[in-house]
Amino acid sequence: MLYPDKQGDALNIQRFKMLEDIAAELSQGGIVFPTYFDAALKIRNLMQHEDASLHDIALAVSAEPLISAKLIKMANSAAFNPRGHEVTHLPGALARLGTRHVQTAALAIANTQLIRARGMAEYSTVAQQLWIHSINTAATAQILAQECSALNPDVAMLAGLVHDLGAFYMLYRSVHYPELRERPDSLLHLIAEWHEAIGSTLLNSLGLPKEIVAASEEHDHPRALPGTLNRMADLIYVANMYAGGYQESSIQDNPSYATAQAEIKAAYAHLADRIEQTATAMRHCFADEA
Repeated sequence: MLYPDKQGDALNIQRFKMLEDIAAELSQGGIVFPTYFDAALKIRNLMQHEDASLHDIALAVSAEPLISAKLIKMANSAAFNPRGHEVTHLPGALARLGTRHVQTAALAIANTQLIRARGMAEYSTVAQQLWIHSINTAATAQILAQECSALNPDVAMLAGLVHDLGAFYMLYRSVHYPELRERPDSLLHLIAEWHEAIGSTLLNSLGLPKEIVAASEEHDHPRALPGTLNRMADLIYVANMYAGGYQESSIQDNPSYATAQAEIKAAYAHLADRIEQTATAMRHCFADEA
């Protein structure tokens, strides 16, 4: 049953309560939550095979935002980085950790995600759409970095993959608030308003590099087409818009959003085939098995 959007004292109380609880949880650290839990399931199944290669693991993990972020943080911890040489992209993290540590860590994270995902069944369609958008943005960012900037394509891909992690987190947290669960339009509005700020705090707490954190801020705010893509924030903004943006209810009626998106699509139309090939390859590792 759907209720009118953004109406009622109970709804407002639940909205503020959710934001307060999120702030408290972020301040405590140790955050684990499901993004697209079918993806987590496939990662878990892969990790159970002892003969899985580092290449196979890299392909699977690269399409899962939270696990990617956790492995980067692990690779930069004192235990694995005694000389203080930070890695900022997934291949470097996997190479430093090695197959056994990657398998163990990714399996543990995926299992925890799947346990926590049980309450998110009713949001499976939204979670899948958000996950696909994250994949498309990551693929776009990688190709843009290769063709239009001097930025590291692997770092750009990771930044694209995790840029909407705040939205995943808010979606997960919303299952604890009945009024929000009964009003999905109001929930999307709340995510639209807060996912960038919450995502920035979340990525900081996960220990991601500052340029990736900064790139997640205001990626859904239409602005003039950047003249160059030598800043990660500009590249992720363009990649997000090219990939369709996470079109929550609060921005769908914004004329400047559609205008900016059309301008970006036209400017990078010559890369459309490569972007789609890359995105398809990333999605393929989670395709339903026959």
